[in-house]
Amino acid sequence: MLVGEGRHASGSHARSDASTWSTSGSHVRSAGSAAAVASGYAAVTIATVALASWAGANPFVAADPWLGASGLPAALVSAGLGALVAAATIAATRVLVRRAGWARALHADLRPVVRDSSDTALLVVAVASGIGEEILFRGLLVPAVGVVAAALVFGLVHQVRGRARWGWMVWATVMGLAFGLVFRVTGSLVGPMLAHVAINAVNLRLLRDVDPEPGRPRRLGGLLARPR
Repeated sequence: MLVGEGRHASGSHARSDASTWSTSGSHVRSAGSAAAVASGYAAVTIATVALASWAGANPFVAADPWLGASGLPAALVSAGLGALVAAATIAATRVLVRRAGWARALHADLRPVVRDSSDTALLVVAVASGIGEEILFRGLLVPAVGVVAAALVFGLVHQVRGRARWGWMVWATVMGLAFGLVFRVTGSLVGPMLAHVAINAVNLRLLRDVDPEPGRPRRLGGLLARPR
C-alpha cells in the first residue's frame, strides 16, 4: 500500500520489501528474476491457504464482517474501499518523498533494487507480493490475532537499517491497519489485495524512475530523461 530491507537491500527479501514501498546488491532486472520472487510468494501463499484450510478457515473471507454483507456485494464494497486506500496511499507516497526526510532516504536506499527492472518484472513482483502478503497478514492473521496485532506484525517485518527504519516501520503498520480494516469491515479480501497490488505496481515504477536525492530532482527514463 504500499507495503524496506535495511541491509541496504540485498537478496530476495530486499526485492519483496521494495515492492511494499510501493523496501544493494540484487536487482529485479528480468522476468526470470521476477519469476523467482513470484515463486517464493507462491510457496508462502500455498502454505498459508493450506494452514487456513487445516484450521477450517477461509483466508479470503472474514467471519462476521462489520457491515454484515457477504458474497458479491461484500466483494464490490471491498474493492471500492480498496481503490480509495490505494489512491490515497499513492498520493501520500509522492508527498512524503518530496517532503519527508525518512521517505527520501528510504526511496534512495531501495532504488538500486529496481533501477534496472523492466515493467513486466515490476508487475510480476507487485502482483505476487500484494496477493501473497494479503493472504498471509490479513487472511490468516487478522482472524487469528485481530487487526491491530496483525498490523503490528506487518510493520515489524518491514525493517530497514539506517535512516528510514522507524518511519518505514510506522508507515507499514499504518498500511496494515488500513488493509485490515477493509477486510474486517467488508469480510472480503478482494479490496486489500487489489489495493496492495495497485500500490506496489505504481510505487515500484516511482521507485525505479524518480531520483529523490536533493539537488538532482530528475526523472530517469533513457534517452528522453530530462529535469522535472
